[in-house]
Amino acid sequence: MNLAAIDIGTNSIHMVIVRVNANMTFDVLHQEKEMVKLGNGVFATNQLTKEAYQYGLDTIRRYVNLADQIGVEEIITAATSAIREARNGGDFLDEVVQQTGISPKVISGKEEARLIFLAVRNAININGENAMVIDIGGGSTEAVVGNSQEILFRYSMQLGVRRLLDMFDGEGPVSKETKQVLESHINHVAKDIIMQAKACGFKRVIGTSGTIRTLGEAAYLASGNKNIRSVNAEVVPLSALEKLTQKLLKLSVDKRSGINGINQKRADAIHLGGVLLTQLLTLSGVEEITLCDASLREGLIIDYLNRYFQRSVAFPEQGDLRHRTAAQMARKYNVDFEQKTHVARLALLMFDQLKKEHKLGEYERSLLEFASLLHSVGQYIDFEKYQKHSRYIILHAEMRGFTNEEILLIAHLARYHRKATPKKKHTQFGKLDKQQQHTIKVLASILRMAIGLDITKNQLVQNIICQVKKDTVCMMLEGSDDLNLELWETKRNRKAMEKAFKKEVVIKEQTKQLA
Repeated sequence: MNLAAIDIGTNSIHMVIVRVNANMTFDVLHQEKEMVKLGNGVFATNQLTKEAYQYGLDTIRRYVNLADQIGVEEIITAATSAIREARNGGDFLDEVVQQTGISPKVISGKEEARLIFLAVRNAININGENAMVIDIGGGSTEAVVGNSQEILFRYSMQLGVRRLLDMFDGEGPVSKETKQVLESHINHVAKDIIMQAKACGFKRVIGTSGTIRTLGEAAYLASGNKNIRSVNAEVVPLSALEKLTQKLLKLSVDKRSGINGINQKRADAIHLGGVLLTQLLTLSGVEEITLCDASLREGLIIDYLNRYFQRSVAFPEQGDLRHRTAAQMARKYNVDFEQKTHVARLALLMFDQLKKEHKLGEYERSLLEFASLLHSVGQYIDFEKYQKHSRYIILHAEMRGFTNEEILLIAHLARYHRKATPKKKHTQFGKLDKQQQHTIKVLASILRMAIGLDITKNQLVQNIICQVKKDTVCMMLEGSDDLNLELWETKRNRKAMEKAFKKEVVIKEQTKQLA
């Protein structure tokens, strides 16, 4: 079935259309965003302007028509701060019902916080740790503390970029004195709330919403990083956000939109968002924030599925978020996930036993594991040169829980698990830095060996014992049957490992007889 969720926000009106899979996960089919700015002037006059009122109606009507054309079976709709506080908010919703047939639900700030957290933990790998999620909207800011099992604290603060804009009338440059007043106001509203959140205990802060993602991406780009396809799971230091905010406060609206990563439609209030975000992070006592591109609309979808199908979409049985993502990709591209899990186990056995030689850590170990699980997705397109198809699919898939760098390196490992070994003359490989190239050479050589150890796909190799001598890496294979094919294939593939480790690789068999 297809579902749509429309988030009638104070800054933007968003729509996401998804296809629900048989296992109650979902794939995004289409997304729409319009910067309607329903909240323009609302927090000063308690009234939606005529322009915003009509713009909002036109946008929602267009969204509903589009959803109908795509073939959506249900449209879930929620309205937030601007509609809650505008005297003509009810009139607006009545018009929506009359013109479109959908009936938006006005949700409380706490309910908004809950739905946002559902979305974030479905997009960011939280595991069992507590995290605080911050969502800066136009009229309110939500703070939620929770983990993969439960929500411990949630609160909606009357702090938002449109509200601050109405309060301080600050579209232009902001003086030092005004900035101090603004910070004092934020601290007055937020200090006790953040203290309550801190009492729950959390190790990281995750930020979502257009304001935070815009600030995060602009700070990320200003730090010298290249353009990125997605900010999801990327980490940005507080110091970079503070530097960006100081710059924004000195600029006019037109010049703010000239900063790489800042959209013209957000330029009027983004500087105030910068002050708000940096103050909240300072109060939280953290030095960085993890960015997330999921928000209320995805939370509406997840909540709908949880309620109507009585099954959690956010936490299926398959481990943490990154393992769920890998499992979903495997199903999508018809990969034998059980067999690839065996390959991953063999690869990690080698990685762990050769650690003193390659000197790589847990970060690289996780790259090897996920590359082992996903290296063959390209066979879905074609077997010939499928390693290149795998790289393309991984690079362009929505891999929830992974950073851009992780996706890039996993894609390269998939590319080099067979055929040509990594070479600087290869255009894409040549763009990697020296450490990344070393990582790919080492991990790809291990991955090739692990794949060869299960060439029959019968999981005959049960254990590997690696011994490192001065000029040799000796591998002893233990299995329950004849391992001739596995021996032949790994010996054929050992040159990549010999080159990466600068040692001769010797492979032997020690057959175990079944009882």
